[in-house]
Parts: sequence; structure tokens; C-alpha cells
Amino acid sequence: MSLPWLDSNSVAFPPVESALSEPNGLLAAGGDLSIAWLLCAYRQGIFPWYELGQPILWWSPDPRLVLFPECLRVSKSLRKFLKKHRYIITFDNHFSEVMSQCAAAREDSSGSWITEDMQAAYIELHKAGVAHSIAVHSGSELVGGLYGVALGKVFFGESMFSKEPNTSKLALVYLVRHLQHWNFELIDCQISSEHLISLGATQISRNEFLKKIQHLVAFKGRTGFWKLDRKLIVAMDKVKSNAC
Repeated sequence: MSLPWLDSNSVAFPPVESALSEPNGLLAAGGDLSIAWLLCAYRQGIFPWYELGQPILWWSPDPRLVLFPECLRVSKSLRKFLKKHRYIITFDNHFSEVMSQCAAAREDSSGSWITEDMQAAYIELHKAGVAHSIAVHSGSELVGGLYGVALGKVFFGESMFSKEPNTSKLALVYLVRHLQHWNFELIDCQISSEHLISLGATQISRNEFLKKIQHLVAFKGRTGFWKLDRKLIVAMDKVKSNAC
């Protein structure tokens, strides 16, 4: 396997069309996790994904899993949950904690790719107003959430976790409701996931994905600290499924 090694002093990636088919989407190794590298990557449909002890690995899989906000699938049971839940949802108040919990959830299963270096890098993106989190609390306990990167009209989802039933779905519904209101058009879910497909995500070709984001990331984005819009959650239980 011949894999390009990226010089950390020169922020540039090889064409995504040169990514390997096995493992699917592996494009290059090296570079670093600075804001400049990460933003350059996301704008080209590339993301870092590697385990402790490995070099930084960059990926652009084909096909790509995406969720169009208007296609979110909300089941009857989830609508019932939305109506009755008593959780506290916040945006951007607990970014580092959400990342830590996402990392811990994966360590409990097959090992986490959310290394300490990765956490430090995305915290810097968060400070720059580009990375965002949704946190779900039961009292003072963090029980669910997700985080990702927002550029233009695209939200690049990175990871989610759930310590109680439906709490990651709750975070996703709140995120999608706000993204629709803010005129976002696409949520990148990266690789295939039965869980996300059940919520309305679909696979598209890498070429189609790249065409979409090339256009969408050029828009002026919603940067800075995100806040929950109370007007959008008054009737959250009435969110309807517009499955495409």
C-alpha cells in the first residue's frame, strides 16, 4: 500500500480521487491537526481518523453518508419521547465534556479514535467558533450529546454518545431543527451507520458529495457561540417526519 505522506509545513492534500478503495477512503498520512489543516480538509471532504499510536490518517470514503435536514425521520415513539422528556439541552456550553464522553463511549467498545490530540485540536476549533456541541443533561449529569464542524451551509458531524435511551437522538433532533432554521442544507455523517440510516441518512457518491460541499461551504457560515433558540423548541413534540 502506497500512501502519500503530508509535510506539516505545507497545508495541501492529494486529490481525493486518489484515495484507496481498501481501506475505503484512506487518502494520506501525516500533516497535523492545526486549525489550518482541519479547515482545509473539511472544505475538500476529508476528515482525520486514526487510533492511538498511528500517524494522523486522512479519509474521504466513497460512498458518503449524509443527512439532508428535511429528511430527518422521526418515528412515532421518538415524537412521544420528545413530548415527555425532561432533559436539559444546551449548545456549546460543554464542548470538551461532550468530546470526552464520545471518546469514552468508544473506548468501552472497540477503542477510540478520539485521542487526546484530537480532543485538543477540536477544542481549538471550538474556540475559533467553528466546532460546536449539543449536550443533553439529566440534572447535572451529562447523558447524551454530539459534536461537529460547521462550514457554510454544511454541518460535518463527528461523533455522538448516549448514556440513556434516546439521548443522542434527542441531541440530533434539536440540532436538525436549528440547522433548518439557519438554512443549512447538508449534514455529513461520514461512513455508513444503520443507526443514522434509520433516522433518514442516505449514501451518495463521493463525487456528488464533493460537488455539493464545494458550493455549500462557500456561503458565509454561522460561526461563533451557538445558542438554543427557545422559539424553536416550544412545540418540539410536533416535529414531523419528512423522510425522503
